[in-house]
Amino acid sequence: MSHGKHFTLYNTQIGPNGWKVDMALRELGLSFETVFVALGKGEHKAPSFTKYNPNGRIPALIDHKYNDFVVWESDAILLYLIEKYDTEHKLSVASFDERIQLTQWLFFQASGQGPYFGQAGWFIAVAPPEERNPTIAVRYQNEILRVFGVLDSVLATREWLVGGKLTIADISFVIWNEVAATLLVNGFKGFDFARDFPALHRWHTALISRPAIAASLQAKAEAVAAMKK
Repeated sequence: MSHGKHFTLYNTQIGPNGWKVDMALRELGLSFETVFVALGKGEHKAPSFTKYNPNGRIPALIDHKYNDFVVWESDAILLYLIEKYDTEHKLSVASFDERIQLTQWLFFQASGQGPYFGQAGWFIAVAPPEERNPTIAVRYQNEILRVFGVLDSVLATREWLVGGKLTIADISFVIWNEVAATLLVNGFKGFDFARDFPALHRWHTALISRPAIAASLQAKAEAVAAMKK
């Protein structure tokens, strides 16, 4: 593999977590090459990938301009990018209090949004038919609505999560919210995103309208389409 780009991002077409890293790299204007790992073929568990991420999960990022330094876990990658490369605070904050608040939101995303939304996705859309349990699916759909409610209650009082500006805290939520609103709770309990969670919907719409994030979502759609051919 040539190292003409600053980073190599190991991603997968359908899975959401690598795409938040893709979004942050684009927002920061950092060059990267994407390597798609075929989960269906078990490539994420092969030694060629676990040498980078021993947990065998997507994503992983290699920084070729920093001794091929490797970072895995999506929110840890976001923190790495702002700590090392966001000197102008495009996606970060400067004060101690706000840095703690930013980290707080990343922990909530990693522990509260990602696992619940991911389990909903498994039981609704990914699992083999014989493993799809409606009771479990409803439990996680309700958790999606609960998380949406937490975000909506906060965003009703502010434009962005931290510091009055876009940060990686906001970006960390985008892709899972997009999946949830368009697939996982679409039609659930008469769900209407704009009506039921107006502040969250306003924030999410502002995020996906940003050129870098829109480009990332378009790249994801193209990658999924190419994979299905």
